[in-house]
Amino acid sequence: MRMTTTFGINQIISHGFGVFLFAALVPMMRESIAISHWHLAAIGALTQLSYLGGAMLLGLIGHRIDSGRLVLITGSVTSLLLFAMATLDEPMAVLLVLTCMAASAAISWGAIIELITRYARPAFCSTCLSSASSGTAWGYGLNGLLILLVVPLLGWRSSWLLAGMLGTVTVILTLLLLKNLKQRAVTNSTEATAALSARQLFRTIVQERAAFFACLICFMVGFATMPFSTWLNTYLAELMLPPALGGYTWTIAGVTGMAAGFLSGKLADSKGHGVALLIVFAGFALGLLAFVYDPAYFAVFAGFGYGLMYFPMWGIIAGWVNQHYSSTATMQINGIGMVTFGLGGALGNLMAGFIQDISGSLAGVYWVITTDALLLVAVAVYILMTESKRAHAKENQLAGSC
Repeated sequence: MRMTTTFGINQIISHGFGVFLFAALVPMMRESIAISHWHLAAIGALTQLSYLGGAMLLGLIGHRIDSGRLVLITGSVTSLLLFAMATLDEPMAVLLVLTCMAASAAISWGAIIELITRYARPAFCSTCLSSASSGTAWGYGLNGLLILLVVPLLGWRSSWLLAGMLGTVTVILTLLLLKNLKQRAVTNSTEATAALSARQLFRTIVQERAAFFACLICFMVGFATMPFSTWLNTYLAELMLPPALGGYTWTIAGVTGMAAGFLSGKLADSKGHGVALLIVFAGFALGLLAFVYDPAYFAVFAGFGYGLMYFPMWGIIAGWVNQHYSSTATMQINGIGMVTFGLGGALGNLMAGFIQDISGSLAGVYWVITTDALLLVAVAVYILMTESKRAHAKENQLAGSC
């Protein structure tokens, strides 16, 4: 529990604050900093490219650096940059800091995956991973509290200062945790830390089923979730629905994500990763089906499905991959998975812009996203069926050897 909580707080710092706090504070920041629409567009593009670069770098060379050191370095860098954000007055400096924090967030999560899969008990590995990954949802919630409680009294700069302070405390907690983990390591086998060369990594992703489907799922999730979140409020405005509906939708998504991490991870550990993936993808698909049928009535339900799937999915996938590969190889494959997620998100947003441009409406975008969500359900069914066959074959082999 201590390991899961500490790494979950790291996710709050790296993703909740490092990636998403700016989006929450930008309306207030623009009152005192001349952040133009061009700056916002550049920030969106460069932070996404930086995140992809950090993920790719982690996949290729992350195994050469101790994961505990990576978590401490990225946590320290992010904390310093959060403090720096409170002092900035130049848009270009803001862009540079946010770009650095995006790369740091990608590296941090990959290192956390390696540490959890190395030190957690196998029976609770997916629970730990998905609970830690849902720290991002807790970050969503804290961002909302900062806007409601802190900014009106102390201004937007105080939010960055508080985030930096929490980041500093998190680095200290992580340092203490890592010392404890090294003293009671679950395994010291070479298999647990076996790494893949760059050529082996890409060959594994192309040729081996688990690695290929993990990256494919990340691509498909990015293709669905990025345009869903990017264009949701615009679509609701197109339908002349109240802006508060978007706020309620994201609130429900965050609250659902907070609980879904532990529950879906527990399900993956007890019933299998195929079952957990099927349930979270089915919830996402049902939410989207209801949303395209009646956006006004089911927007909040779509937010529930989004939170149910998006936040814990990373932990479930990492736990499933770890059943087939070492902890270090799992980190490397997850790094490439984050790259495919980003590529899927970029393609999804381009698709959305194209559909909106030629049709003048975003309705078609959400039908495409819904189709993608249904395909994710089909992939989960395939994984569930093949994993069951593998388990039965293994049981028969053990029975035959006896």
